[in-house]
Amino acid sequence: MIIDRILNGRSAERDAPFISVDQWVDLVTQFSYQGVNYSVPNQPQEQIGGNFASLASQAFMSDSVVFACIAKQLSVFSEARFQFRQLRTGGPGRLFGTDDLVPLEQPWPSANTGDLLTRDLLYGILAGNAFNVRVGRQIRCLRPDWVTLVIGSDDGAQAWDANAEVVGIIYHPGGPNSGRDPVTYDARDVAHFIHTPDPLAQFRGMSPLTPLIREIMADKAAMDHKLKFFENGATPQLVVKLDTPDLEQYKAYIELFRSKNEGSDNAYKTLFLAAGADVTPVGADLKQIDFKATQGAGETRIAAALGVPPVLVGLSEGLASATYSNYAMARRSFADGTLRPMWRNLCGSLANIVTVPPKSELWYDESQIAFLREDEKDAAEIQSIQASTINSLITNGFDPDTAIDAVMAQDFSRLEHSGFLSVQLQPPPGGKALPVGSEGDSNEPADTTTKPANQNGNGNGVKPVPALN
Repeated sequence: MIIDRILNGRSAERDAPFISVDQWVDLVTQFSYQGVNYSVPNQPQEQIGGNFASLASQAFMSDSVVFACIAKQLSVFSEARFQFRQLRTGGPGRLFGTDDLVPLEQPWPSANTGDLLTRDLLYGILAGNAFNVRVGRQIRCLRPDWVTLVIGSDDGAQAWDANAEVVGIIYHPGGPNSGRDPVTYDARDVAHFIHTPDPLAQFRGMSPLTPLIREIMADKAAMDHKLKFFENGATPQLVVKLDTPDLEQYKAYIELFRSKNEGSDNAYKTLFLAAGADVTPVGADLKQIDFKATQGAGETRIAAALGVPPVLVGLSEGLASATYSNYAMARRSFADGTLRPMWRNLCGSLANIVTVPPKSELWYDESQIAFLREDEKDAAEIQSIQASTINSLITNGFDPDTAIDAVMAQDFSRLEHSGFLSVQLQPPPGGKALPVGSEGDSNEPADTTTKPANQNGNGNGVKPVPALN
């Protein structure tokens, strides 16, 4: 059956099988896979929101504030690299790479990791979902509004039941109404990245721009207002009263008045009126309506919803209180609260279509991202503290490799002792260790008698313990 082809079709040829939507509805209701009977619910599909195109064109491509916030995320997010990270005693270890990362480093011809990260984040923001499909050694990033999630279970559970799961996806090249046959993919070959979970769906995400629609409309209206203000002579609206009973003469005067006085080219010119005409200004200018504060408040709300501090994208309210210290704190807040959670989420999604070594996880490397580097002074102080801690551990007999590993992972349970002790813990050569605080307190002369050496040759009957010098 068709669903068997989805679940079993794991070869490198991912352009097949092709089915029509009608065939899917008619044929895929009950199926068997590996001896288990499955039932697809009455509503087995979750459609990805159809507002992707409108958000892309009306928000991202036509609103400067939305574009600036998303562009800032993309510019930093795309600089990360994928690595594997060791898992030791439930905690993170060192980063390392293998050939299994090649599909993420060269996802499709002439593309690199940055292209994959950019596309996934952009789709995640505009649609709430990003879909990556493994095709041999390459990855295909699917347009999210052309994807349908197929939900099924082994006991006919309906959507929102605890045991319901995504068994595959249907991809409609050109869109559901394109007339082209859809392509089906097994869920095990799909990496589904959800930017923000949709509270009205079980497996689907929603765009973070959804609650911003009214703010975006208001911001665009403010820009239109400013544009109209300059198009109409950079003056408040005018009411012109003309004392004439001749309608044709009145219409001709209106056309002449507009041609000579409206538009930015006619701004600040002297206004001349014919006899019987009177001009009365109405409305308010940009200063009277406090345009900067009105528009700035909307810009800040848009930036806040997208997780970008206003100062990082040069918005007016952010720049009003901008200092170097504020910028540094905003940068750290942006990295900790916005970027790192999304990197972690995307790594968990992409791990479904790459081979992750045992006792490891797919992770990201941000060490080469200049935007996220600490200040030179802070970095030097951190390294100095870490070096001092490592030196102290090694001096007290801990294995150097485990000391470095424990400090870098901030997990001292990884320390392993070498069996060697510090020289300060050994008794003095040729004598017994003095009690603490007794040096110089005794009036008796020191015992300088040479004691016979024992079989170990140290003269005090104590087996020597290797010491660190």
